[in-house]
Amino acid sequence: MLSMTRIGLAPVLGYLILEEDFNVALGVFALAGLTDLLDGFIARNWANQKSALGSALDPLADKILISILYVSLTYADLIPVPLTYMIISRDVMLIAAVFYVRYRTLPTPRTLAKYFNPCYATARLKPTFISKVNTAVQLILVAASLAAPVFNYADSIYLQILWCCTAFTTAASGYSYYHYGRKTVQVIKGT
Repeated sequence: MLSMTRIGLAPVLGYLILEEDFNVALGVFALAGLTDLLDGFIARNWANQKSALGSALDPLADKILISILYVSLTYADLIPVPLTYMIISRDVMLIAAVFYVRYRTLPTPRTLAKYFNPCYATARLKPTFISKVNTAVQLILVAASLAAPVFNYADSIYLQILWCCTAFTTAASGYSYYHYGRKTVQVIKGT
């Protein structure tokens, strides 16, 4: 439910950014972040609350939220186009790799019903350390960019430095998945 809430908040955030209602957008972004933290807390502390569907929905919700936020903030001229292109491209490549791994680990007979059933887990992607850092930096940039028009620092050199840090961690994260490849994928036995 928390992941679905985050997915539902993503287009609302995009709309608020396009309408330049940054005060409300900042609050909705904080709410989306709270749902993510609460979701992780519950999954770590109550084993009976973990599910294959939840494990699939959580990263999907994160990707949808990040993508909509970056595209909207770029449209609002708060994040540069090349940075958004880099982030979206990395995520598209990761998603393509996940689809490939899903196909390779699915036992025969491979059917569309099995392939698209999130409750039928065949592999788990373990994020690299730099990927976790990258996610944090990307979210910090989103928060800083949403706050920039509210607190009047949209032309700050610190925001531009944050763009560079985000570009660096995004490239490093993409490279880490390429370099470590098989080590980041854990095939689930007995599926």
